[in-house]
Amino acid sequence: MAIQTIVFDFGRVVGFFDHRLTWNRLAEHTDLAAAEMVAELFGGTLEDDFESGRISASEFLRKVRETCRLRCSEETIASAWADIFWPNEEVCALLPRLKPRYRLLLGSNTNELHARQFCGQFAAWLRHFDHLVLSHEIGVRKPKAGFFEHCSRLAGCAPSECLFIDDLAANVAGARACGWHGIVYTSYPDLCAQLTALGIENLKMVG
Repeated sequence: MAIQTIVFDFGRVVGFFDHRLTWNRLAEHTDLAAAEMVAELFGGTLEDDFESGRISASEFLRKVRETCRLRCSEETIASAWADIFWPNEEVCALLPRLKPRYRLLLGSNTNELHARQFCGQFAAWLRHFDHLVLSHEIGVRKPKAGFFEHCSRLAGCAPSECLFIDDLAANVAGARACGWHGIVYTSYPDLCAQLTALGIENLKMVG
């Protein structure tokens, strides 16, 4: 079956990000080193809880402030946490060229604060997507099957007609386990070569 729906990951595919921007902004507000903050926030279940929608943004910010011994306000933490993105210009420019021929979905493991930031910052590009599938809203993260099953329902087509593009091999493996096609994003030229091999049309810039 020909591919009808293409699902793009957001982070390091549509947009780049760097968590170090967060740690650098918060460093002046704590006696913890950046590595210690990273261990506190990513060494346990906090990230998964937040990105799966099990805790609210306010609860997340409170826990960050406590565990990282931050002396600043929660508003300052929220700003430092969220403002970490910039566009992958080549992939962003590809979206309007694919849109006339394919159904497009964004499929992201994300949280309320990050999503609020990039949905505003990337609004001009995100308008090309038929649906935004955000883990904190649907209650499940990639690479769990429930994430791809949710996308399939929105796509309205068979798994064999769906293509998933993500920078993490484990997430692409999860899509393939659900019967999807999958591409691990490494660079724009490689993406175009793999899309062409799958028969994807409308890759070239017109004009």
